[in-house]
Amino acid sequence: MLMPDSVLAALIAGTATLSASFLQLRSALLRDASRGPSAAARRKSRLQMIILLVIIGAAAGSGFALSQWLTAGERAAQTALQRELQARVAEIGRTANQLELTRGSERAEIESGVLRRLGSDGVVVTATVAACRPALVVSAPGAASPPGAASEAAAPAARTCTEAEASPVTLCATIPGNASISEVALFSRTADSDAPWDTNRFLPGQETGQARFAEKYSLSAPEGGVRQVCQEFAHWSTEHARVVRMIVRYALPV
Repeated sequence: MLMPDSVLAALIAGTATLSASFLQLRSALLRDASRGPSAAARRKSRLQMIILLVIIGAAAGSGFALSQWLTAGERAAQTALQRELQARVAEIGRTANQLELTRGSERAEIESGVLRRLGSDGVVVTATVAACRPALVVSAPGAASPPGAASEAAAPAARTCTEAEASPVTLCATIPGNASISEVALFSRTADSDAPWDTNRFLPGQETGQARFAEKYSLSAPEGGVRQVCQEFAHWSTEHARVVRMIVRYALPV
């Protein structure tokens, strides 16, 4: 650990004082020795020794007091600096928390705005349904054909599907769990058609072109903050495939 400058300065000052005192004492002893021993000289020597001890004690006390005063100032400065740093750290922490709250609030507002706009425009689900393929009818072996039906037996008549034979397709759209449905729009057109969707809108339960949407849509229970809106569609035409479309519009609570 490095020695503080204040303590080093105090040590240098104390060492200089003691050195000067020792030099003065040595000079006095040399002078007394040159004059010869006497009672007065011995008294003077003792007095000088006492003075030297007093000077040493005073120097030590002064150096200690000076070092304490200087280190006390440094400690006060360090304490003030630590408090200032702690205040800055606390302020930075508060600012970071405020920014995080602000960002969270802004993110929630942005997400809410996007969901509201999506609900106004509508969630679109599209699917393609292939043409129905009826089951083949095979005549029993050995069955007699009516007279004049030989040519017809060579090319069996094409069979059509019934609605009961159609495999329903389910369209599902995902909406927020707290949303209320404002509209479910249904559309269908042949796969090779380019007609606008608005001219091919279906009503629930309406049959058009051997195709039908179910009379009601189903709504699942909220799970994970979302729910499913599902609509069934049946298509039993053997001539062409169909493209179906569902648009679900919803509103969020204010």
